[in-house]
Amino acid sequence: MGVTPMDGLAAVPSVAPQALITASKVGRVRGTLITIIETLRLAFDALRAHKLRSFLTLLGVILAVTTLVAVMSVVDGMNAYVADRVANLGANVFIVDRFGIITSQDAWVKAQKRPLIVLEDYERLRDNMKTAKAVAAEDDRRVQVRSGNVKMDDTDVLGVTPNYADVRNINVAQGRFITEADDTHRSEVVFIGADIAKKFFPTVDPIGKTINAETHSYEVVGVAEAIGTAFGRSQDNFVIMPLGTYYKEWHRQTDWLGIFVQAPNGEMMQASEDEARMLMRAWRHLPYDAQDNFAILGSDSIMALWHDLTGNLALVAVMLVSVFLVVGGIVIMNIMLASVTERTREIGIRRSLGARKKHILLQFVTESAVLASAGGLIGISLAYGIVWLGRTLTSIPMETSLSAVLVSLGVSTAVGLFFGIYPAMKAAKLDPIEALRADG
Repeated sequence: MGVTPMDGLAAVPSVAPQALITASKVGRVRGTLITIIETLRLAFDALRAHKLRSFLTLLGVILAVTTLVAVMSVVDGMNAYVADRVANLGANVFIVDRFGIITSQDAWVKAQKRPLIVLEDYERLRDNMKTAKAVAAEDDRRVQVRSGNVKMDDTDVLGVTPNYADVRNINVAQGRFITEADDTHRSEVVFIGADIAKKFFPTVDPIGKTINAETHSYEVVGVAEAIGTAFGRSQDNFVIMPLGTYYKEWHRQTDWLGIFVQAPNGEMMQASEDEARMLMRAWRHLPYDAQDNFAILGSDSIMALWHDLTGNLALVAVMLVSVFLVVGGIVIMNIMLASVTERTREIGIRRSLGARKKHILLQFVTESAVLASAGGLIGISLAYGIVWLGRTLTSIPMETSLSAVLVSLGVSTAVGLFFGIYPAMKAAKLDPIEALRADG
């Protein structure tokens, strides 16, 4: 029996509808891509046709983005610098100190009445803390040191416990650090910073040599790796001796210790701080509602103070950038309005050839966004140049993060979109017949 035409038609419908739906979706996607590409092409053509006007239009956006990226680079660089050079107490380390961070005259006067932190406090924390990996102590003063006729002024002379180097991440370049035997026997030995070694012993091995601090003489047993500077002040101008030796020869009744407590890991930092606070309050018989008469200072406390200080700089930068962006946005809007007036006949021709209102709207909004984005890219390039010059010619630490670039580019594009909406809507609402009658 043969196949009839009706049989053939009955076999097709199970496949054809799905194929038609898929083809329709592909066609819509392709049409959208073509529209976007064509819109971008028209936007770039319009910008290239008026290069000088486009550049002058972008000055506000360029200044805003340059300022934003440059300021964020300085702030990010300074934050990293302070975290590395100033707030770096060691891995998971906090300090039990007499004063801590003092930010007012009244607080300073009150802190003067606090009891000293003495050797017994260190020994109690060392022997009783359950959440501490290590507890070290430091006492110090600044004096002049010399070797022969060579002198170094304002040298930091420190008396420390033998575990101080491990807690503070001090690395040994030559020789060794202070030992338990040195501390027990109050040995006349010192571990010196890189500046001292370079100044006193530039061409000879410093190990075994003698240096003098005021009326005392000490044998050099080790040299530290260079640390560098912090805000222009060297961190390598120091002499470290055993705490027992320091107490014998340098300690005064009005001096107090700084106690460095190292937690086992970052998760235990808060528990370790709480335990140290509880023990100190118990030994000092403080009522539950009384304030601490000592300070616990961690890296986060130092960074919080630093962020408070830099917050004012960021606020000024945001205000300045906002002014530039508003000015730049208004200029973009005015230029786009002028462009709509100049291209009225072009709009009428496009409408007569089938372009819809949404196509005209998309074209002018895209032009405005591309214009602002171009200003953002120029501003970012200028900011990179400023940051490079700043790092090359000054000691100001600068670090341009990807987030600063993305935020600046996003803000500039958003300004173009926002201030381009009104001109685009005006263009889309033009009557096609009246637009065609406009002078070319």
